[in-house]
Amino acid sequence: MLNITGHTGLYGLLGSPVSHSISPMMHNEAFNILELDDVYLCFDVGVSQLEEAVRGLITAGIKGFNCTMPDKNLMFELCDEVSPAAKLVGAVNTVVNSNGSLIGHMTDGVGYMEAANDAGFNLIGKTMTLLGAGGAASAICAQAALDGVNKINVFSIKDQFFDRAAALVDNINKTTKCKVTLYDLANEEALKNSILESDILTNATSVGMAPNTDNCIIKDPSLLRKDLIVSDIIYNPRETTLIKMAKEIGAPTFNGLYMLLYQGAEAFKIWTGKEMPVKEIKSKYFS
Repeated sequence: MLNITGHTGLYGLLGSPVSHSISPMMHNEAFNILELDDVYLCFDVGVSQLEEAVRGLITAGIKGFNCTMPDKNLMFELCDEVSPAAKLVGAVNTVVNSNGSLIGHMTDGVGYMEAANDAGFNLIGKTMTLLGAGGAASAICAQAALDGVNKINVFSIKDQFFDRAAALVDNINKTTKCKVTLYDLANEEALKNSILESDILTNATSVGMAPNTDNCIIKDPSLLRKDLIVSDIIYNPRETTLIKMAKEIGAPTFNGLYMLLYQGAEAFKIWTGKEMPVKEIKSKYFS
């Protein structure tokens, strides 16, 4: 149990809604195990209140905080410095308060890459088909490129965010060695050819998430094969229709549960300089 003292350091999560978040349990358990005099709390703060809330938290001496939707993009603008991944994506989910100067990071992509490693898959030098171009997909694309994934084919619906996705792809191609190409998700032939040449297929959209668990972004099961890694960033349900479809043909799979764990572990390390006790956290909250 955490013991609050006059020296207890403050960390937290800003976003709206945040009451469902597992982050407080994860970080407070880590503080407890490592005997750190710190506490992590949730703050329900939307975009319209974010700048005022951040100023107040800086004044109160917060040591660091996470941002979730809908605050990630505006928080990028409020930071004094940002990491390479955050700069590529134009969003931050982890902030360090360094004597009033805010340093922003994006750990979602790290979380995905670590989740792949945890599942036994080395993606460096490989080819990925990435479905989606929203916040999570952008973070995965940027970090995968920075880490050394060789080629990424991004498929997105042509909505109001398509141009932003195109700008991200252009930026990644200019600043990394990874070759990234953006396609319209409606281009079935391009999708078929991309999956055929890929080592991994990643669904980074919300298609298949509860309560709409019967939905699947891949309509044709024949596009999958036994030697194709299939991942889904959704973790509710833990087995989406896509994951079930892949398992039926014997393809290796992993879901988004450990992406959540490892993005938090990376934030913890950025703040404290210490490794989160992932094994203990995993067994208590992610088993």
